Amino acid sequence: MIALIQRVKRARVTVDGRETGAIGEGLLILLGVHTSDTEDLIPWLAGKCARLRIFPDEEGRMNRSLIDHGGSALVVSQFTLYGNAEKGNRPSFIESARPEVAEPLYEAFCTALSEALGQPVATGEFGAMMDVDLLNWGPVTLSIERRNT
Repeated sequence: MIALIQRVKRARVTVDGRETGAIGEGLLILLGVHTSDTEDLIPWLAGKCARLRIFPDEEGRMNRSLIDHGGSALVVSQFTLYGNAEKGNRPSFIESARPEVAEPLYEAFCTALSEALGQPVATGEFGAMMDVDLLNWGPVTLSIERRNT
């Protein structure tokens, strides 16, 4: 499972012009699910996202977590994070989990993150064509991955 994390001033997701999720300061998390992923990866990854110290403290150092900062999270499913473009010019997505596997893991991640933060998590719409609008703060963007071995 991979989380592409962006610290944002604001972010929102729309589907066909309808807003499905929006936040102010916080984290936009693009979540990719690998074919080998299972639910046991979720507590670690959700906890890491909640406790990752990438928000500024009083001295401007990245020393506060999303919990400390009091911001929000927006989680968007992104199967293309496991796209492989090594051969040819058209990416292969065979390492991305099929929707029937990925969607329950995505939902479980959102639930675990919500519990870790003590607040609801905004989301996109799984499997939909989404427009993501964000103002990256920094910019700060990190990729965190944990896979079953």
